[in-house]
Order: sequence, then structure tokens, then C-alpha cells
Amino acid sequence: MLGVFALEMGQDDPTKCTARKMINMDLARGVGRKFHASDTVIVLNPYAHRVLAPPDRGAKAVLVVDCSWNQAQEVFFRKVGGKHRRLPVLLAANPTNYSRAGMLSSLEAVASTMYVLDETEEAAEYLNIYKWGPNFLTLNQEPLDAYRKSRTEGGVLQAEREYFPHLFEQ
Repeated sequence: MLGVFALEMGQDDPTKCTARKMINMDLARGVGRKFHASDTVIVLNPYAHRVLAPPDRGAKAVLVVDCSWNQAQEVFFRKVGGKHRRLPVLLAANPTNYSRAGMLSSLEAVASTMYVLDETEEAAEYLNIYKWGPNFLTLNQEPLDAYRKSRTEGGVLQAEREYFPHLFEQ
């Protein structure tokens, strides 16, 4: 099973912090700002050049950085090591960003990573810690399955364009 690390930046409402809840429930290990990830850790970074894909299944852990979307750009340019990957496009189910493409909570990001890396049961278990969590799978079932079944990063990119063509039109 994929280990989960969470780096909290303390920029959002703590009562809505899904990373904090994962830590409190022992589903993630909180790390400090000086944490440096090894090459076996996937760092979820929405600005990464590479997309998460099934070939990343050899990873031992995932690091989610919990910060405000308004301050994300400056946060993600810090050096934390690891293999930086962006998630393929998915729709948020969290109440703050419901149905917005790519605006996932930390919990949704971790569950997405697990799902794409073929840990589907674990992904569902994580999502079950919130009432709205299972709806994430309902909203994204088809693209998640397509991403998970892709053999290459290129296959994930192709599936993204198929499921969310409006985001890739020029």
C-alpha cells in the first residue's frame, strides 16, 4: 500500500482541512516544511511537467501539499525532492469546489493517486471519511478507470483530452 505524507501550509480554514483529518485518523503522516522526499515518493504538484500514470506504480509513497489554491503557485516552486507529478484532470466533489476541474482537496488528490496506481479499494476507504467523498468516484469513474488502464503517460494524456476536450481546445 502506498504511504501518504501530508505537508500542511496552514493557509486554509482548518475546519475544512482534509489533510489534517487524514493525519488525525492516521491515514497520513504529517511532515515539516524541511521534508525532503526521496525518488520513491510522488510529490503531487499541479504545475509539474509530467502527469501521474500507471508506470508510477513503483512509488512507495505520495506527498500531498495542503495549501490554498490562491497561493499554490508560490508554494509548489519550493524544493522538496521526489518525483513531481500532476494529477490528470478530474472533477472535485468537495463542497468548496464542487464540479470544478482540477480543484481537488488533499483527500481527493491522494485518493486519485491511489486509484490511478491501481489501489482502488484504498482510494474508496480514504474517500469514505467524508460524506461527500464517495461522490468523487461517481463524478470521475470513467476518466479514473481510463487513466488507471492506460499503459503509458501518453495514454493518460490522451484520455484527458477525450474526457475533458473543452480544457484542451485552443
